[in-house]
Amino acid sequence: MKIMILGSGAREYSIALALKRTENDLKFYFVPGNAATAELGTNLAPLPPHSLALYAKKEAIDLCIVGAEAFLADGVVDAFRALGLKIFGPTKAAAQLESSKIFMKNFLKRQGIKTARFLSTQNLDAAKAFIATLTPPIVVKADGLCAGKGVIIAKSRQEAEQEAQKMLSGESFGAAGESIVVEEFLSGFELSVFALCDGEDFVLLPAAQDHKRLLENDEGPNTGGMGAYAPSPLADEALLEKIKSDIIAPTLAGMRAEGEAFCGVLFAGLMVVENEPFVLEFNVRFGDPECEVLMPLIENPLELFMASVQGELKTTRAIIRQEFAVGVVCASENYPYKSSPKRPISIESIPPNSHISYAGVSMQGGRMMADGGRILVCVGVGKSIAAAKKAAYELCERVRFEGKKFRKDIAHQVSP
Repeated sequence: MKIMILGSGAREYSIALALKRTENDLKFYFVPGNAATAELGTNLAPLPPHSLALYAKKEAIDLCIVGAEAFLADGVVDAFRALGLKIFGPTKAAAQLESSKIFMKNFLKRQGIKTARFLSTQNLDAAKAFIATLTPPIVVKADGLCAGKGVIIAKSRQEAEQEAQKMLSGESFGAAGESIVVEEFLSGFELSVFALCDGEDFVLLPAAQDHKRLLENDEGPNTGGMGAYAPSPLADEALLEKIKSDIIAPTLAGMRAEGEAFCGVLFAGLMVVENEPFVLEFNVRFGDPECEVLMPLIENPLELFMASVQGELKTTRAIIRQEFAVGVVCASENYPYKSSPKRPISIESIPPNSHISYAGVSMQGGRMMADGGRILVCVGVGKSIAAAKKAAYELCERVRFEGKKFRKDIAHQVSP
């Protein structure tokens, strides 16, 4: 069976690793992939959506799995479906749940799904007037895709006004910030919840928690994610049922009612306030690094992907290992401020119950190099969060490259 995976990070590597672990006779194609995915399959140069679909048709690709959001925003699912190809992900129109924060917030408002009080605008004076009604901290978001970095939590009204001005002027995020969302700050605990969807039905995966801030104790700037763990004990059965009934089900029903059935993975970034889940954001692909801790726990990933594409989730269940996974991101020395020089990577050995998912790596002279940004994720699996955390950090210590940095407190919410 031929599987194409779109993206170049640890998320896409993790998907392939899970499929390889649970299935035989799979042939992988990555677009564009990285130096490590080249060891699992064939890396291909990026192509426009229609050209990529034509290539997949020619090569008789059995299933395409979209990892990275940019492909979805470009309409790759529409191009594949037009040629009758199987592809896991939402259409360009449905992908607006992530590609436009304004679309997403207005959709939530129309469907009566709980979210923070907000204003969407292109006008600085309107933004300032709304900011004046809010109590700091205040959240300011760029409308478009910003690789997980387009959200600012301002500590004062003055800072919120400054950030709004920088976004609307194009200084902060270019065209992605030409429209903004200003919203009230919600206080509670965050959850990452993933639902595999076929337009009508869905299957909920274990709840995860991401660690966005660069430094321990959730301090420092926001990043693409410095680590994650799953499942989160903070999500008990009662809360998960509420998330299904109050958020996932009405979102799918609302998308169908608005003429764009949602297929693929719906990633709800939630804030739980006094046991009530509020939507902070939707993404329409797996989170990174959440994907790296979910994939080792799923025993039937291919069955779930195919059921999502073929409209068969009503009769399909996720088979989940009764274990925990913790992932710790090892990043380059200058991340997330600026690029870092390439550094050779050495790995002493990989201890039991752990593995590496590779992201920002290349090959140079037969040696793997850390290219900059988030380099790799050390993943540990165990019967408890403490055991999984121990395995992940033991592996972190065995990975060596100059300037390596990682948070030492991943899963601190639930494990010392």
